[in-house]
Amino acid sequence: MNKKVKIVECPRDAMQGLNQIVPTKLKAEYINSLIKVGFEYIDFGSFVSSKIVPQMSDTIDVLKLLNIDSNTSLLAVVLNKKGAEVAASFDEIKILGYPFSISEIFQKKNSNKSIKESLHVVDQIIEICYQNNKKPLIYFSMAFGNPYNEVWDKSILLNYINQIKNKGVNLISLADTIGNSDTNSIRDIFYSCAVNFTDLDIGLHLHSHPSDSFNKIQSAWQSGCRRFDVAISGYGGCPFAQDQLVGNISTQQLLNFLAKNNLEHSLDLLALENSYNKSRDIFD
Repeated sequence: MNKKVKIVECPRDAMQGLNQIVPTKLKAEYINSLIKVGFEYIDFGSFVSSKIVPQMSDTIDVLKLLNIDSNTSLLAVVLNKKGAEVAASFDEIKILGYPFSISEIFQKKNSNKSIKESLHVVDQIIEICYQNNKKPLIYFSMAFGNPYNEVWDKSILLNYINQIKNKGVNLISLADTIGNSDTNSIRDIFYSCAVNFTDLDIGLHLHSHPSDSFNKIQSAWQSGCRRFDVAISGYGGCPFAQDQLVGNISTQQLLNFLAKNNLEHSLDLLALENSYNKSRDIFD
């Protein structure tokens, strides 16, 4: 079994929910420090309405201040055709991510679109990616359950993944938006996805209480997951989560898991310590 791990650092997800606006220069300095760590992917910003996510309204200005190297691919989140067109116009951005929910209610909350309308948006984003040599990444939110009392079943998730696969998308991430997954559901769902879609690159974007993170990482790894979305110190998370401690999987927790299991990674730990120190200027 492949033991190479891909680590996606997510400063965008960590910062977007902060009440105070982080100065553009400070954002860029922090992301530049993350680039030096050697993350394979950095989810650095989004091209969405400033009314929806005011924290990300300076994404273009941040991008202009970044010192990008060949080891790191920048990922940007988009919610519509216009955002995808703008993001795709920048050579530095390699991946366009779209949050697709298998919950009709959450899709409306997140993008003001129905699932049917969102599938059309996915088609538009794929075409834009194809024309501009970018990779589309689809996040499947509510992949581990539904808090809105809608019908939820693993077969619904697998059906939508199959639809996205048939559109030509290779990169997907299973997202536990509100932190309601557990080790059993992670094992069951990821294993089912891995078995049914052997040609897809399937990663995990988990929101979790810190005390549960290590076991969830272990469950995902044992089920074949090799790409993890993380954020230094577990910052960020979903505003709909009832527990404020439910944030992103901590970068440090993932590295602890890798170390305990003698698994290799390519990150510069001294550079990571510098990024951690810089993160305190933003989040503390």
